[in-house]
Amino acid sequence: MITNDLIDGGKAFDWGRTSEDYAKYRDVYPQELYDKILSRGLCAKGQKVLDLGTGTGVIPRNMYKYGAKFTAVDISENQIRYAKRLAAENNMHIDFLVSPSEEISFPENSFDVITAFTCFFYFDHEKLIPKLKKMLKPEGRLLVGYMSWLPFEDEIAGKSEKLILKYNPCWTGAGETRRPAFIPQLYSEGFEKVCEEITDLDILFTRESWNGRIKACRGVGASLSEAEIRSFEKEHLEMLGNYPESFKIKHYAALTLLRPKDKP
Repeated sequence: MITNDLIDGGKAFDWGRTSEDYAKYRDVYPQELYDKILSRGLCAKGQKVLDLGTGTGVIPRNMYKYGAKFTAVDISENQIRYAKRLAAENNMHIDFLVSPSEEISFPENSFDVITAFTCFFYFDHEKLIPKLKKMLKPEGRLLVGYMSWLPFEDEIAGKSEKLILKYNPCWTGAGETRRPAFIPQLYSEGFEKVCEEITDLDILFTRESWNGRIKACRGVGASLSEAEIRSFEKEHLEMLGNYPESFKIKHYAALTLLRPKDKP
């Protein structure tokens, strides 16, 4: 279990509890996002890439075909178990490790790219920054990504979010608007920004897959009791019954690319 006073009012959450739904329903980054990463010369053939907070390995599994050698780490043993299973089913050779990102240890200049998607705000950056700078090669890059639905612009997303808050009033994932990927000020001492961009995306879901995506979020599957999850899902599916079987949800994606300063 993870607790952080700045997240959900300190309410404990465990991503491992969501792993089954996470593996099935949270692989929703569109090809457009992967194309943007590749256009920056990242995660390509010949590169060694470390993916932090990998979850069920969404980034390394989807970018595996482009030829980079991936190592992926997550704090949740159950998430990594599913990541290994999904990679093996597709004959992908990815090194998965169970560890907090702050405790990983690789030799100096190990990686061309380090990625962190929709997880960067969970880390202890005072501990992580020196490790990142050490592990990156002199010309290496740190890519921080984030994607979220837009509840004030999308009716279904807004109603789903209100229902999450009914069951979990302390959930701090609500009310997203477009913003750059979260980069703490601490990074300005050891890293410099190369670029950042924000892109609007329409992601296609069915009632089932949107319900699964919502269940696999921190505010539901990772933190509510089993009885609360069942009750939430019943209400959520009833609400979704008022909409077509398939629909698009408005999202935005933010990418920020950093490079280490003064790396010999």
